[in-house]
Amino acid sequence: MTKKIEKESPVEDILKKIPSRPGVYIMKGARGEVLYIGKAKSLKSRVRSYFLSGSGDTRYAVKFLATRVKDIDYIVTANEKEALLLEDTLLKKHKPRYNIRLKDSKTYVRIKLTMTEEFPRILVTRTVRADGSRYFGPYTSARAVRDTIKFIRRIFPLRTCSNSFFKNRTRPCLDYQLGICAAPAVGLISKEEYQTLVNAAVLFLEGKNNELVRALKNKMSSEAEAQRFEEAARTRDQIEAIKTMLETQRVVSDSPVEYDIFVVARDSNRLSIEALGVRAGRLVSAEAHIFDDVGFSDSELLGSFVTEYYRSGRYVPGEILLQDQVTERTLLIDWLSEKAKRRVRISVPKKGKKVQLVSMARENASEALRKRTEDESKESDTIDGLKSRLRLTNRPVRIEAFDISNLGSSDCVGAMVSFVNGKADKSCYRLFKIKDVKGPDDYAMMREVLSRRYGKSTKKAAGKNKKDAAPLPLPSMILMDGGKGQLSVAVRVLAELGIEGIDIAALAKERGSLEDFRGRTKSTGYKGERVFRPGVKDPILLKEGSKPDLLLRRIRDEVHRFAITYQRKLRGKSAIRSTLDTVAGIGKERKRALFERFGDMDGIASASVEEITTVKGITEKIAKRIKEEATVKHNVDPEK
Repeated sequence: MTKKIEKESPVEDILKKIPSRPGVYIMKGARGEVLYIGKAKSLKSRVRSYFLSGSGDTRYAVKFLATRVKDIDYIVTANEKEALLLEDTLLKKHKPRYNIRLKDSKTYVRIKLTMTEEFPRILVTRTVRADGSRYFGPYTSARAVRDTIKFIRRIFPLRTCSNSFFKNRTRPCLDYQLGICAAPAVGLISKEEYQTLVNAAVLFLEGKNNELVRALKNKMSSEAEAQRFEEAARTRDQIEAIKTMLETQRVVSDSPVEYDIFVVARDSNRLSIEALGVRAGRLVSAEAHIFDDVGFSDSELLGSFVTEYYRSGRYVPGEILLQDQVTERTLLIDWLSEKAKRRVRISVPKKGKKVQLVSMARENASEALRKRTEDESKESDTIDGLKSRLRLTNRPVRIEAFDISNLGSSDCVGAMVSFVNGKADKSCYRLFKIKDVKGPDDYAMMREVLSRRYGKSTKKAAGKNKKDAAPLPLPSMILMDGGKGQLSVAVRVLAELGIEGIDIAALAKERGSLEDFRGRTKSTGYKGERVFRPGVKDPILLKEGSKPDLLLRRIRDEVHRFAITYQRKLRGKSAIRSTLDTVAGIGKERKRALFERFGDMDGIASASVEEITTVKGITEKIAKRIKEEATVKHNVDPEK
């Protein structure tokens, strides 16, 4: 049953109509945007607790939401568990601004094991799909995740290659030579032996290292008894590597306990939720998740966060320690117990070593907030330093940089990257395929790109990413990759569009002989790069070690990388089109089938006519045409 409250109704009228039933409530703003989604055993009691001034609730969140919520939808469910599942669906759909969410798409990464494949891969990912894979995380450090995967592959050599690459291997790859892949593609390990490696990796990622060591010791004994001494030696090395890693982990208990600990720490306008993981009495993980503080209570925050934390299939330990009791504790215990397939406890310790663990988690949470504040202060100093160095009108809080990449007159592209407070804002990156300019004219191409970005048309401003309906905010500063010519183009385009108040600069590498720069001492720090500004005669020379100058170089390098990557992608597509599109009888579906079977043009060129005919819809006659075109254009010996 769904009931929508009329938008014109005051809060008092809304509260009168909400029933005392389990369900989910959806708070909306003046424009119908979803602000907050929550679940409740009693919808009426929960929503009243936010909005009735006489309730005695002085939380900031109550006042905060009360001033913004203009409408409330609610959905009644049969019970609390159904409300929990519905809340999960609605949170994924609407992504409300004021709910606690783990922002997988930008901030956090996960380790993925593709368990539905015959020989599972181990990968780094930022997205979670219902595809039967096992996901571990999220983790706050992408570098730490990649280091973990490297460690795992040294002990348990799992593959990482794509399925198309895997299907077309005829000999072991370089990873096999390095000892980090067991080469299942060429049959050097059986499916059963490979699955043993996968199971061991799962135990490791779940933090069950003592259990893993015991299993490996049993395996080593069996191998030794069967006189498979080389295999026993490899298993011994795996055990030693894991033991070495365990020695680096902090011991927090003499008994083999396992906990996850969650606490909240706050500063003036933010909060940090710290998650500590203890497995077999050792501290194995510590993650700080920082959010804007809109005033929800610690118990409400912890309840929402713990639910979100375990939704993606993360391992659930036997006991969860919290600094405060959570709302809907019984419901949360039942839900976690169902996920873990055993009883899970949630407790708020009052004494003993558990209290010390909670205290340690709180110290880590406070330290994460302090470090974030310190980092932001450094970033602010860099931004201020850049403003002074380039004599800008504005603080360059938002910088957009542009570059053109072309190879003659084909596949010409423009790229734009966006940096906010010194950090890349990849949601605002844009790519532009050059449409109007014929011939290698970089200035005309840049003019087209800037006009499309800063023109009044939303469609033009969106560049290649047409799914982004809303126009981007204007930057504080535009950085051109080039010299005076590119600078002049940017100045003219903004003037023609009537856009004022944006600082413009161009970063160029110096051209000229060494004699042109004789007399410049080492103290100037001159490294052949300079910045041009409109109306300023002399360029500003970049210095080595200067943080503002380093930021400029980093932005320039990033836009160059972004443009080159896109241009190479287009060139690759053009090469594919030009090869297969010349073959009579090859349409879109057959082309897709060929690439699914052989991976790329090199794979097609290396395949025999007989192998090509195994693709649905490809006759021997067509296969011969494909083979002829592919071998000529990809320099493959037709006899192979």
